[in-house]
Amino acid sequence: MHRARLTSVHSSAGFTLLELMIVVAVIGILATIAYPMYGDYVTRGQITDGVTKLGNFRTQMEKFYMDNRTYQGGGAGGCGVVDPPVAADDYFQITCRAVAGPPETYLITGTGVKGGVAGFVYTVDQANGKTSTGSGGKYTNPACWALRKDGSC
Repeated sequence: MHRARLTSVHSSAGFTLLELMIVVAVIGILATIAYPMYGDYVTRGQITDGVTKLGNFRTQMEKFYMDNRTYQGGGAGGCGVVDPPVAADDYFQITCRAVAGPPETYLITGTGVKGGVAGFVYTVDQANGKTSTGSGGKYTNPACWALRKDGSC
């Protein structure tokens, strides 16, 4: 009788160099695509924060008008509401100025002060006319607050 000879099976404990290189290549490709998109996502979040603060300030101006029948007052720039201070975590500085003409006009400006929105300028007036300009022509629209690089609102 012949005894069946048992062969031992060698199991590998690890990855081959080729498998490791494929994984590194896939991660590199994903990072190349994901990082710029993440930067755009962060910039859009900062812009949203800025336009929200512009809207809040405009609401305060309308409340002031309801009480005083004018937008002008003792605030900086001649507006009835004092400009909010820029906190450490703010990306926009909000300022208001009275526009020459009747006392029923103003212009609120949000200027980007840091991060991806440095140099961006968003405005709104008493008639809810909105404009936006961004660096390099991105996030720019003369008719609304642009929330995307292509200028769409």
